[in-house]
Amino acid sequence: MMYVKCPECGEQAEYSEKNEFRPFCSRRCQLIDLGAWASEDRKIAGENVFLPDEDDQDTMH
Repeated sequence: MMYVKCPECGEQAEYSEKNEFRPFCSRRCQLIDLGAWASEDRKIAGENVFLPDEDDQDTMH
């Protein structure tokens, strides 16, 4: 059986189909991680992307 370190709390988590939250140890850790991404506390480094406003799209056609 393979175990990995939970990315959120650091506890050992079983990495198999039996653990529906893998690589996390629990639903709680999974939701904490999701919340951090949703609130933009965690980001992937890169350049900012600016999307045109809806008004700008009319002039693009």
